Amino acid sequence: MILIADSGATKTTWSLLTDSGAMTHDTAGFNPYYNGPDVLRQILEKEMSPDIMGAAISHIYYYGSGCSTEKNCGIVSDALALHFPEARIEVQHDLLAAARALLGRSEGIACILGTGSNSCAYDGKKITANVASLGYMLGDEGSGAYIGRKFLAAYLKKKLAREILDAFDNEYHYSLEDILRSVYNEGNPSSYMASFTRFLAKHEHHDDVREILHTSFVEFFEESVSKYDRYKQLPVSFVGSVAFHFRHILNEAAWQAGISLGRIEQAPMEGLIRFHS
Repeated sequence: MILIADSGATKTTWSLLTDSGAMTHDTAGFNPYYNGPDVLRQILEKEMSPDIMGAAISHIYYYGSGCSTEKNCGIVSDALALHFPEARIEVQHDLLAAARALLGRSEGIACILGTGSNSCAYDGKKITANVASLGYMLGDEGSGAYIGRKFLAAYLKKKLAREILDAFDNEYHYSLEDILRSVYNEGNPSSYMASFTRFLAKHEHHDDVREILHTSFVEFFEESVSKYDRYKQLPVSFVGSVAFHFRHILNEAAWQAGISLGRIEQAPMEGLIRFHS
């Protein structure tokens, strides 16, 4: 049997492929940049489904945030090998998960638009080019954090229509000090800023909100996708909650940039199951 893992900082989705279908189970997330191997071992011991832990697994395909160096991939592989000693283990970056899930074994450009953003060119087997996303401080165009940052700046500078300002005040009751403290002094500013995409989803048909979203996606195409060879000839596909929930505006921005969109998926697991089946 095959076990597939799609791991982020907050959640890992595991899918065990059996003769009767896929068995899916969620545990806490894991990132080897921030967590030691003991954390992953504890997750496997305390949170993993007994049905998965007791299965005769031949292959494990683990895709995770932070799995971009040989050292970090080794941390994950060693922890998995303790619990699945007979399995052949492959640990890869979550960007390859996006490429395999979206494009399968075909050539194209794969993009992630969630809390952060990323992209790559893919030849059907491997990633051939990657424009550095640079994180929420220096880049991450089109991401939830980027969109949230643009929205908060417009809100605090009173550059939005009164009905949007009032709707935000009625829902959140935040002061200037509350927002600045969360952005500059608390632990996870990118997730905080990205959380406001839920508010924007409720008001996406308002001109001010659509402009923030549309501009953010145009900037993603300009700063990332347009840097790849043949980006107007290849299908450009997306995975992630921001791409999925705002796919109509994303499609408008792509059309404006002369880009043809392929798949838009909320999460990669369904595509990974297709790829590994």
